[in-house]
Amino acid sequence: MASKRYALPDKDRCVSCGACEEACPRDAISVWRGCYAVVDKSACVGCGICQRTCPANCIGLRQREETE
Repeated sequence: MASKRYALPDKDRCVSCGACEEACPRDAISVWRGCYAVVDKSACVGCGICQRTCPANCIGLRQREETE
């Protein structure tokens, strides 16, 4: 069964430090071209580790749509 939530970084607040990328146990998050964090929703299980690790506090957890 797929997770009911996923991580969603705010690219405008992201400081591209890479802390979330290092912390993610599923390698579902990466820093795109050194600019901001992006999430592979198909790999993300919504555990919240990246959210707790982010020093900029820019990662939220969102509910997945029924169709995802």
